[in-house]
Amino acid sequence: MANLNKVFLIGRLTRDPELSHTNGGTPFTRFTIAANRPYRDKSGNWQEETSFIDIVVWGDAADRAVTRFNKGSEIIVEGRLRQSSWETEGGEKRSKIEVVADRVQLISGKSSQESVNIDDIEF
Repeated sequence: MANLNKVFLIGRLTRDPELSHTNGGTPFTRFTIAANRPYRDKSGNWQEETSFIDIVVWGDAADRAVTRFNKGSEIIVEGRLRQSSWETEGGEKRSKIEVVADRVQLISGKSSQESVNIDDIEF
C-alpha cells in the first residue's frame, strides 16, 4: 500500500521570516501562516475559523523567502507534514507538527489589495 503525505495551504504570514543556519551552515527559515476557513454556524451565520500552521523552508529558497515575504504576505505552500519529538530539561515530552515546504508561491504582499505576479520559489 502506498503512503501519501502532501499538504497544500493558503494563508498569511503572521510575522516576518528570519534566516537561520544549521550548525553545518545550511540556511533555513521558519514562519507561521494563518489559514482561515469560513463556515456557517448552526444559526446560518458566517463564522471564520483560523488555524496557525508552522512552516519551514530550507536551502536557497529560505534566503529568497526572507527577502521576498513579510508579515501579511499571502502565500500558497506545498509540502509535507513532519512531526518532531523532544524532551524538555524538566523531563516533559513534547511534540510538534510542521509543514516542510517543497514549494512556496507569493500571492500578494501585506499592503497589496490585488494579487501580484506569482513569484515561485521552488527547490
